[in-house]
Amino acid sequence: MRVLPVGTDALLVEVASGEEAQALHAELLRRRAEGALAVREIVPAARTVLLDGLADPAGLADELGGAAPPSTAPRARGTVELPVRYDGPDLVEVAAHWGVPAREVGRIHAETEFLVAFCGFAPGFGYLTGLPPRHDVPRRATPRTAVPAGSVGLAGPYTGVYPRSSPGGWQLIGTTDAVLWDHARVPAALLSPGTRVRFVPVDAV
Repeated sequence: MRVLPVGTDALLVEVASGEEAQALHAELLRRRAEGALAVREIVPAARTVLLDGLADPAGLADELGGAAPPSTAPRARGTVELPVRYDGPDLVEVAAHWGVPAREVGRIHAETEFLVAFCGFAPGFGYLTGLPPRHDVPRRATPRTAVPAGSVGLAGPYTGVYPRSSPGGWQLIGTTDAVLWDHARVPAALLSPGTRVRFVPVDAV
């Protein structure tokens, strides 16, 4: 692990893979819950974990810098089911990349159990892992200027759902009516790191 200071009371921990980042995030959450780690925020990303508001950043940096990354898979927090219509405009392109008929894309995707690895890009947007590497897809060569809210997309190893309309270059395979971000809800985000996600096919209207 590589540990970098951020300001006066934060650390950024870099690891070699997304799996290591998820395991480290889970271990740090466990330590905080047990009272063994004084920290305000623990924020995972693709291959890093940010610890903000540390009581003793130098001491923790020394401890983490000499340790091997945790190898235990994170314990999932529960399962969220998202209804989805597999009607996205990029189904044919994704199917060609996977080498399957277009109707198989939805079946493969819906049979996968996903895990929210981290959140970002927009409030409520989760980066979901679970598809095997053979189903990685490239981003679109030309991003769309406006992707509708509720669009289910693929990019690299990730699945994501656009919580609001925004530009985007992910390959769109479906749509959902689920509300990913609601500031009146507690918590506002439907998805958080460590949550399992299943996509449940519904008939298109």
